[in-house]
Amino acid sequence: MDDLFPPFAPEPNEPKPRRFKPVPVRMIIPNMITLMAVCLGLTAVRLAFEGRFEPAVIAIIAAAVLDGVDGRVARLLKGTSRFGAELDSLADFVNFGCAPALILYSFVLHNLKSLGWIVALIFAIAMALRLARFNVMLDDPGRPEWKKDFFVGMPAPAGALTVLLPLYLHFLGFELSPGLAPVALVYMLVIALLVISTVPTFSGKTVGKRVPREYVLPIFVVTVAGFGLLISFPFEILALLSLGYLCAIPIGANQYRRRAKAEAASAPVPGDEPPAP
Repeated sequence: MDDLFPPFAPEPNEPKPRRFKPVPVRMIIPNMITLMAVCLGLTAVRLAFEGRFEPAVIAIIAAAVLDGVDGRVARLLKGTSRFGAELDSLADFVNFGCAPALILYSFVLHNLKSLGWIVALIFAIAMALRLARFNVMLDDPGRPEWKKDFFVGMPAPAGALTVLLPLYLHFLGFELSPGLAPVALVYMLVIALLVISTVPTFSGKTVGKRVPREYVLPIFVVTVAGFGLLISFPFEILALLSLGYLCAIPIGANQYRRRAKAEAASAPVPGDEPPAP
């Protein structure tokens, strides 16, 4: 009977169990920043349902700042990864899709009951679709270099900060009564449509890589002045920035059309190639 069930002995050359390599700290730091942004977005939702709308808005703004920092830190530390890119997209959906929608619903849209909730859902889903489209376009190798100066539709952080304009105005003394809830609803729907639209908006990602030496000190002064104004008059500045951004969308779209026409005019026409020698 012992021959039927011989004892198992592993082969001497059997490969050892696979062990995962340690992850460098430089790849963990950007993801930690992203997770802190998610914590701020979720905390903003809690603050909104507690009726503390000012700190809720500040939490969304802080999340937007961290969203702009994590990618740059990853590139600076050479810690970019596919995992970090996917985590960043999920964080953007929470911070700039779900959180603003729930904040506005808790603030004023709940007065419209189911209709207000439907528009909040539309905004959140529009943000998810916009982020998915953005990720797909990153993998397009045939995209012209000049198009990197433009986003397709309103970017997620801008959409989140702009849609909160009714709260900025409320903090400045413009009371948003329940009777004005339809105005906030229409405004939120317009921002949702801009988010998923194909309207080109200026990104500014490739601007400022090189700054003329004579502009360095004025830029420092303007930056300090702007930061001081934002700290002293946060909601006034945010309201002005939101209105200014909305007014600048047609300017960016017009600039995009001009550059597209210039590219089309400079492209060779089929059949006009010089004959081969």
